Amino acid sequence: MSQIKTKLPKARTLLYPMPAVIVGVIVNGKPNYCTIAFCGVVNLNPPMISIECSPTHHTTKGILEHREFSINIPSVEMSEVTDYIGIKSGIEVDKSNLFDVFYGTVKNAPLISEAPINHACKLEKIVEIRDRRDLYIGHIIETYVSKDCLTKEISDIAKINPLIFSTSNRMYWSLGKEVGRAWKIGRNFPQ
Repeated sequence: MSQIKTKLPKARTLLYPMPAVIVGVIVNGKPNYCTIAFCGVVNLNPPMISIECSPTHHTTKGILEHREFSINIPSVEMSEVTDYIGIKSGIEVDKSNLFDVFYGTVKNAPLISEAPINHACKLEKIVEIRDRRDLYIGHIIETYVSKDCLTKEISDIAKINPLIFSTSNRMYWSLGKEVGRAWKIGRNFPQ
């Protein structure tokens, strides 16, 4: 069934769901964090992920200095601290003691124990975008998932309960219910 459409006054990046992630870096010898909503998968093999942020962010200083960073996927239960990290700059506030931190083989990528999923990344490439924003592409070297978020050794999105961001109204959301199995439900589509 066709739907009536309304053209918005300007083009928008309305892509759902949009994750809220916490980027971790080392700046001046200490962990620092930044909340980013513009994050996405770039490649499956090798695994690569991108984040978009300003070159002036305090976190960007750590990415450029060490060429390593982490992407931590917060749960809905972490919404307040995730938002706080996005509100306060590491220049103003010491964020190094907000989390229980661990490290894998990527030594300048602080991983957050409280987050259900963690990616330790090495900077692969920087893509300059207009309006003083850059896209940082990270090669995922290691991925960690909390054991209580696994079902039969597979990450379980319901248990992860990731924090979702809506850019149009600046609200955080949680995921809804399961719809169906990919590469299967389409077989029922009548042609």
